[in-house]
Amino acid sequence: MSRIPMRIGATVVAAAAATLSFTPWVQAAPTVSPACDTRVNNTHAKLMECITLEGVREHQAALQSIADANGGNRAAGTPGYDASVAYVVDKMEAAGYDVTLDEFPFTYVAAATLQQLTPLSNVYDTGPFTGTGYGSATGAVTPVDLALGPPRASTSGCEAADFAGFPAGNIALVPRGTCSLGLKAANAPAARASAVIIFNQGNDPTREGLIVGTLLPDGAGTTIPVVGASFAAGEALSTPGSTAYINVPEPELITQTNVIAQSKWGNPSNVVMAGPHPHAGPAGPRLNHTAPGGASHLGGAEQQAQGN
Repeated sequence: MSRIPMRIGATVVAAAAATLSFTPWVQAAPTVSPACDTRVNNTHAKLMECITLEGVREHQAALQSIADANGGNRAAGTPGYDASVAYVVDKMEAAGYDVTLDEFPFTYVAAATLQQLTPLSNVYDTGPFTGTGYGSATGAVTPVDLALGPPRASTSGCEAADFAGFPAGNIALVPRGTCSLGLKAANAPAARASAVIIFNQGNDPTREGLIVGTLLPDGAGTTIPVVGASFAAGEALSTPGSTAYINVPEPELITQTNVIAQSKWGNPSNVVMAGPHPHAGPAGPRLNHTAPGGASHLGGAEQQAQGN
C-alpha cells in the first residue's frame, strides 16, 4: 500500500495509495470566500467551503497529463505512478509541508497481451487466469472442438481426446463451458500447446464479454500462459490461418514509495489522517475513480496551508 498523509493544522489529509481506496465526496462551493486565503480552516465545514470544483479539476487535469505522457496510465510500478508521486511531492512542498519518502516492497504485475497477427491484425482486451504459467508464445491458433453456432453448447477442451492430433507448439483456443476452466487448461500442455486462450461462450448476453477467472484447483501446476478473451475475440481468432502473440509477464518484486507530507502547523498531539490514491489501474488513468480523492485532498491541503 502507498499513502500520502498530509497533516494540515490539527488535521492530516492524505493523498495516494496503490491498493487502499478512499475517495471522499466533495461539495464544491460556487465561489471561494476571500477569507479562505487567510483564515485557519480547522474544521470540516470551513475546509469544504474553500475547496472548489475548479481546484479539483486542475489537479485531475495534471494527473491526466501525466497519464498521457506515460503510456495512458498511472499504475503502481509504472513511470506514470512515479510521476504522480513526484507531482504530489512538488505540490505539498510548494504549500509548505514537510515531505518524506518511505520505500516498501511491492509485487508488480504487468498487463498481459493477446494480439492477433494474421489474417486480422488486432489487440484484444485480455487478462491472465489465476494459476497461469508465465512467458510468451507466438504461433498458429488451433481451435479445439469448437461449436460457435447457436446454442453454442460445447465440451471443448474438457477431455484429453479433444486435443487428438493437436500440432505441438500451437496456441489452443477453447471456449468456456461444461467443465472447469482449469481442466481445459490442464489438458492443453499434455498436447504440447504453447499457450491457451479461453474465450467466453456467447450462449447468452451475460456470457459475451471478456472472461478471466481461476484455473484452480483442476489447473494447478499449469506452466504455459493462459489468457482470457471475449466471445467476439474468440470468433475472430478461430478464423482459418489465424496466428497470435500472447505474453503473460511474471510478477516482479519491486520497490515503491509512500509519500508522507506533514504540516508544520497545528497540534502535533491531535493528528487526523486520510489517504486517497495517486495511482491508477493498468488499463487507464482512472480519472473517474482514484484521481478525485487525491485531487480533492491536494486542494484541501493547499487551502489549509494558506491559512496555516
